[in-house]
Amino acid sequence: MANVSQFGVRRFGRVNWLGLWTLIRRENMRYLTIWQQTIFAPLITAGLFLLVFSIAIGPGRSDVMGFDYVSFLAPGLLMMTVIQNSFANTSSSMLSAKVMGSIVDTLMPPLSPLEMTVGFLAGGIGRGLVIGAVLCLSMGLSLGIWVAHPLWTLAFLVLGGMFMGALGLLGSIYAYKFDQMAAISNFVITPLAFLSGTFYSIQALPSMMQPLIHANPMFYIIDGGRYSVLGVSDGSPWMALAVICGANICAVGLAWFWLARGYRLKS
Repeated sequence: MANVSQFGVRRFGRVNWLGLWTLIRRENMRYLTIWQQTIFAPLITAGLFLLVFSIAIGPGRSDVMGFDYVSFLAPGLLMMTVIQNSFANTSSSMLSAKVMGSIVDTLMPPLSPLEMTVGFLAGGIGRGLVIGAVLCLSMGLSLGIWVAHPLWTLAFLVLGGMFMGALGLLGSIYAYKFDQMAAISNFVITPLAFLSGTFYSIQALPSMMQPLIHANPMFYIIDGGRYSVLGVSDGSPWMALAVICGANICAVGLAWFWLARGYRLKS
């Protein structure tokens, strides 16, 4: 190959920094160009969730973990909005390229599988961080809820976006059509998101259901995010951090492996 020397090292170095940066920039420009749909719309959706729940439940709802229900709900909606949009960014980018036949534009340049993985995930994480930053500011200005632990918040936003971005990449690599991707989203991602403790404390669930919730990686993203904003959680934030890191190793590793093999991409 023209880009590989006789010693197996690419002529522009072990890391194609220009190619990697170009892919990262492309993936971030995808959502920034249509920010009305990719950033503004999720903010409206999160605000409507808060409004509807506050009206439906009313002021008579007892406190949850020492906070009124809307304050308890807000960090969960923050994290759920972030991870759903991270998933949407990577899944739509890869699947659109496959369906339209432009995936060759990503596979042909001298980018290693790891560089492609990092590039796609950077778009998902970037979109999640932008939405997360705006939501954090909105919560502070409208509800008076300011982030209690900024570093924890950043960690859970990045790791949560990375995990869901990797799942979006895996789903879009596996799917050949938008219908298949919709099935993955509707029957896997959405149930896991709604059974993650976003709208309730798992202490309110029957004891037989709690182990099932603990087996859901999204629970730890939501619970860790709630701790980072409010300072309270159902479990240890360190345990949540460890589980999310382990889940990321598995999901990102599998995404890299599939890209390295060209699984369902080159046929």
